[in-house]
Amino acid sequence: MSFRREKYVPRGGPNGGDGGRGGDVVFLATHNLSTLLDFKYLDHYEGQRGGHGLGSDCHGKDGEVLTIRVPVGTVITDRETGEVVADLVADGQMVVVARGGRGGKGNAHFKSSTHQAPRFAQPGEEGEQKLLRLELKLLADVGLVGLPNAGKSTLLSVVSAARPKIADYPFTTLVPNLGVVRVPGIRDFVMADIPGLIRGAHEGAGLGVQFLRHVERTRLILHLVDVSYYLETDPVEEFEVVRKELASFQEALAARRTLVAATKVDMQGEGHRFVRLRSFCEKEGFRFFAVSSITREGVEALMKALAAELEHL
Repeated sequence: MSFRREKYVPRGGPNGGDGGRGGDVVFLATHNLSTLLDFKYLDHYEGQRGGHGLGSDCHGKDGEVLTIRVPVGTVITDRETGEVVADLVADGQMVVVARGGRGGKGNAHFKSSTHQAPRFAQPGEEGEQKLLRLELKLLADVGLVGLPNAGKSTLLSVVSAARPKIADYPFTTLVPNLGVVRVPGIRDFVMADIPGLIRGAHEGAGLGVQFLRHVERTRLILHLVDVSYYLETDPVEEFEVVRKELASFQEALAARRTLVAATKVDMQGEGHRFVRLRSFCEKEGFRFFAVSSITREGVEALMKALAAELEHL
């Protein structure tokens, strides 16, 4: 609240300026980030407050918008209500998650012919406050699933420029890996290597559900089953274990288009496991492929089939 007080200007009248609006808090999706690690160290953000109104009809400056960059694939959820605020699936996609408060009105705002000297001002309003949960889900066309050591990382390293860790023990892959597969004459697509699933994964067993969520984003599932001769387990049972885990986590995953590939066929021996898995897939209607990432047998045909399936989808 302010009045003009100047020599030779009697009754100068009210000249209190309005306050500035507070800055919004905005999330921006970008391909330049791949993790949410920054939020581990800084988890409180606020937009800049607006400037105060002053005398001489000086209005306060609006606060600057605070833009927070997150990886593409980030899901923003309100922790108090559980409502999904935004699902950022495209580079450059932006969403306002908390709006800045409205600036107050100075007494000059309220002057009129009937009220020429208002002696009050309107205070500003508080900005919105939100408690949010951020979750990153990878975006890929094809998701590789299977038990640990089924050959997922090796296949990804063969068909793309990705270089995931590869070793002869379970749970070598501790983080999802992405690779771009180029199929000349058809299309390029993104393939994700999802860390190995075991029985009870939907309840937290093994690496738990922290990677099952990434399968939600895939348009097509490639299920890998190891048919090496030295394994004594039933390959069909191994296949069903992973299928049940996907269904237990989310029923829609079990219905998603799935192709099956028998891996390590260069080590199939007499082929009992291979024949058992192929017969099951033919009976259940799954498209079946036989591949060896070491000898490259069947790999090109499989990639072409995946590209064609994606075109159809």
